[in-house]
Amino acid sequence: MTITESDPGADVERKLAEVFGGRIALAERMGIRLLEASAERVVGTMPVEGNTQPQGLLHGGASCVLAETLGSVGAGLHAFPDRVALGIEINATHHRGLREGIVTGVATPVHLGRTIATYEIVITDERGRRVCTARLTCSLRPRS
Repeated sequence: MTITESDPGADVERKLAEVFGGRIALAERMGIRLLEASAERVVGTMPVEGNTQPQGLLHGGASCVLAETLGSVGAGLHAFPDRVALGIEINATHHRGLREGIVTGVATPVHLGRTIATYEIVITDERGRRVCTARLTCSLRPRS
């Protein structure tokens, strides 16, 4: 299953809410927009404004929220319909600071198994420069 913003009448977040049975409330609060979603690739954007630390730079935790959102969506689509994805580990390296603009994250699988899914998430600025590299591992559990 692939959901993209370019599909006729597409609202990626609404379609994912139908698949997963609920909204991604934190992502909404952070201004994250999902543009494309499949088990093989998830793309989303997030504004820097409103997601900064006291020095005015993009907060590292905000980058982690974007990374975990994208990786979890991919893992959830891989697990669907029999299993659910639960994040169990995330790590991130922050390469550069940003004060403004939009960042784009792209999550691609490193491993898609029966009980574990791992994604690499690369976050870039509007000039294509790498801002953060993250890795998320999700446990895939039976749907209850």
